[in-house]
Amino acid sequence: MDKEIVRLGKISEAMERGNVPASAVVKAGGFIFVAGLPPVDLQTGTRGIADIAKQTELVLENIKAAVEAAGSTIDKIVKVTIYITNAAYYDTVNRIYARYFTANYPARTFVTVGSWPREFDIEMECIALQ
Repeated sequence: MDKEIVRLGKISEAMERGNVPASAVVKAGGFIFVAGLPPVDLQTGTRGIADIAKQTELVLENIKAAVEAAGSTIDKIVKVTIYITNAAYYDTVNRIYARYFTANYPARTFVTVGSWPREFDIEMECIALQ
């Protein structure tokens, strides 16, 4: 089985600088695995410290960019996991999420977490078909 690491802009650069032992995007076995992506601007590397709607939109743009960088499309995503600091954000996240996934929805899990080592409220990971 071949495994290919796909670079994802400033997120991959930051992971390397911080000696994080992980890859943002991996292609293997006909699938694309996208690690938990925070609300970081892929061009500038700045974190999206904003309201949850803006953070959610930035994360979904990063998810879209990740699967496209790996040669796929957002409609080939089969599983999404959302990690969030406050379950009260559920309706807002769903409203933004529904703009990206409009039919043939992927399976999804919504998990409330304590915190991250950086200031943001949401992170998403996904699995897509190549």
